[in-house]
Amino acid sequence: MLGWSINLFRIRGIQLALHGSFLLLLAYIAWEGWQSDGLLGAAWSVAILAAFFTCIVLHELGHCFTGMHYGFGVRRILLMPIGGMAEFESIPREPAKELLMTLAGPAVNFAIAGLLWASFGLPERFSFCSFSNYEASVTGFAHLLLHWNLLMGCFNLSPVFPMDGGRILRALLATKMPYVRATFWAATVGKIFAVAAALIAAFGFEAYLTAFLFGFIFFAGETEYRAVLRREREEEHWREVMALFQSGRPPEPPPLLETPR
Repeated sequence: MLGWSINLFRIRGIQLALHGSFLLLLAYIAWEGWQSDGLLGAAWSVAILAAFFTCIVLHELGHCFTGMHYGFGVRRILLMPIGGMAEFESIPREPAKELLMTLAGPAVNFAIAGLLWASFGLPERFSFCSFSNYEASVTGFAHLLLHWNLLMGCFNLSPVFPMDGGRILRALLATKMPYVRATFWAATVGKIFAVAAALIAAFGFEAYLTAFLFGFIFFAGETEYRAVLRREREEEHWREVMALFQSGRPPEPPPLLETPR
């Protein structure tokens, strides 16, 4: 499913890719804008969408450049209708490195919000959910991006693994316990928050897309925990094999399976 994507271009060697379903979102946003204000409305809506996802790319680049600084390779950044995802070749197990890599993403959003605040000031009111509450002007566009970056930075700090807040929690837990155990507890806390947030979004605000997003995050957290656990078991197996070779004893063959009679 994640492989159904379109490669766009590279940024410092990092492939930027667009998931095929993103084109459906683009078409829907353009159609909504056309319905409300014709060609101008369509252009305004598409420009907002492009600016939003530019901020998402910058957020992911914050993670990527920090990771590359520590020697971790990045396969690509994949943009999907629900957001972006940086695909690393490996994730650092040193808590300090993971903490800095994780914080770099929201820090980019808060830096963008700070620059827009300094340049255009704060609007009279905040409205995160509706484009129509912002005037079609440079100032209105800047205020909308300011709000979006504040929302994105704070949202990603939610303690829902594998979002940034969940990874921060894992990094902090990993200073006191083994990495796999820290991942288990971060994923468990994240699943509790994800279920609660999905229910509140669906039944409290009728925000079904947000509920779907937290449902996706719920399963993504469980998938990553299982991957970490599997990798840990594989590494433990090979450590045992190397220890046997270094001791001069060949590894014992696996027990033969008896044929049922």
